[in-house]
Amino acid sequence: MQTYNVSRETFKTLSDFVDILTNWQAKMNLVSSKSLPEIWTRHIADSLELYQYLNVDAKRVYDIGSGAGFPAIVLAIAAQGEKRQTSFKLIESITKKTLYLNDVKNKLGLKNVEIINDRSENLKLQPANFVTARAVANLNKLFSLALPLTDKKTVLILPKGKTYQEEIIEAKKIWAFDVIVKKNQVSDDGVVLIVSNLRKLR
Repeated sequence: MQTYNVSRETFKTLSDFVDILTNWQAKMNLVSSKSLPEIWTRHIADSLELYQYLNVDAKRVYDIGSGAGFPAIVLAIAAQGEKRQTSFKLIESITKKTLYLNDVKNKLGLKNVEIINDRSENLKLQPANFVTARAVANLNKLFSLALPLTDKKTVLILPKGKTYQEEIIEAKKIWAFDVIVKKNQVSDDGVVLIVSNLRKLR
């Protein structure tokens, strides 16, 4: 529990989440089978790494391509454990994955989570305070998916691997944005990109 800097209750909920995911993994491919034995370091801790960048008073966090629930389910568990008034909308276009996500939400009693079975570009939502996405697409594609969910105050929190510099260079050909690169403390070659003031150049 101290390793993950969470309360006993939050650790228990995270453990229950891992159990649900493992059961569903037998029916559909949610995460790489090779990463299952390392789920706490590869997925849980990696997702919790983003929590420090969410403002305590954040009201709306939108997660794109939620898949197995990383990082959004983990962040929602942490936020509910601290009784934050933050709502998480998990946007997933694959219907069978939303069945799994709704099962997670219901079994864990996550009242701060809403599952949306649609593509982000089809949605008309109040702009997010924060947008997250993990292992979904390169920055160019991610920015296109995220733009309809943002306004000038929205911050994107994006975990990335060792190709992040090339992705930033490519994205700057089409997009204007400010970016802060933070070292991911639980991944040897990972970083977290804090992106703000996103707008399209052309």
